[in-house]
Amino acid sequence: MLQDLQAQFLGSTIGGLVAGSIYALIALGYTMVYGVLRLINFAHSEIFMIGTVTSLFVLITIAGGTAPITLGVFGMIAVLLLIIIASAAVSGGAAVLLEQVAYRPLRKKGATRLAALISAIGASLFLQELFGLEIIEWITGKSGRVQQNAPRFIPHEELFHIGNGVVRTDHVFVVVGAVIMMIALDQLVSRTRIGRGIRATAQDPEAAVLMGVSIDKIVRLTFLLGGAMAGVAAALYVMEYENTDYRIGFLLGIKAFTAAVLGGIGNLRGALLGGIVLGLVENWSSIFFGSQWKDVTAFVVLVLVLMFRPTGILGESLQRARA
Repeated sequence: MLQDLQAQFLGSTIGGLVAGSIYALIALGYTMVYGVLRLINFAHSEIFMIGTVTSLFVLITIAGGTAPITLGVFGMIAVLLLIIIASAAVSGGAAVLLEQVAYRPLRKKGATRLAALISAIGASLFLQELFGLEIIEWITGKSGRVQQNAPRFIPHEELFHIGNGVVRTDHVFVVVGAVIMMIALDQLVSRTRIGRGIRATAQDPEAAVLMGVSIDKIVRLTFLLGGAMAGVAAALYVMEYENTDYRIGFLLGIKAFTAAVLGGIGNLRGALLGGIVLGLVENWSSIFFGSQWKDVTAFVVLVLVLMFRPTGILGESLQRARA
């Protein structure tokens, strides 16, 4: 066992950082919506799925199929930026539409949070089946019920070694891209007028209205930003793992929710920390228990956090974040 730990630790750490970066980006959507509306948006996992399908569509259009695309460095960066922008735009737009159809009518009528939760679950199932039955088949020409493979456009080449751990080109793109987007969102919420509106709404919606803040506009922006982050995560996921399917958001959504709770639900920096910690714990656990237990580890972490530290590692909510 000790030999396995020594041989696999650094490699598992690198894999954990890559997976954790994706979890953290998805978790930002959960944490922002909860911070403003005190609502767990369980349909957010399907917003991520929509982003992966968008990236798949763009890549298949460029490649003319699923064969690998041979590009130079600038070409790889250009295609990556293209799928990030496309996925962020489509996922952000889908999140705004979701809020208008599934949540806003309930909020206007003063419905309970339980009603909103049921609406979220219904919207999630609807989007899964819509893409599984129609959209994915229309894009790929294959059954939407099977895994869809995406063309490789960034070669998974070794860049350097850290001990016995291998750092590849795709690893660097994922981690750097995720960090840039998370820093940008944190600065937007902390230092801009829009961010002040989001924090004011999270702290006291009634007082925010008296100060001239449009609650509907802030809620719409919150869903847009959270959806866009899920879209970025989707583009990085497709680039890294080169596949998707109509149920891809289910498991990753639960893990991202676990990351949000682990870091402190409603806390942007907590989502980053929670995602990285969860990715590392998952990969380290596979050394001892085998890779088939990685998903179980995420659920165990969620239960333990809810039992012993329900406010998460940082515990500070969005409403208390300072400019």
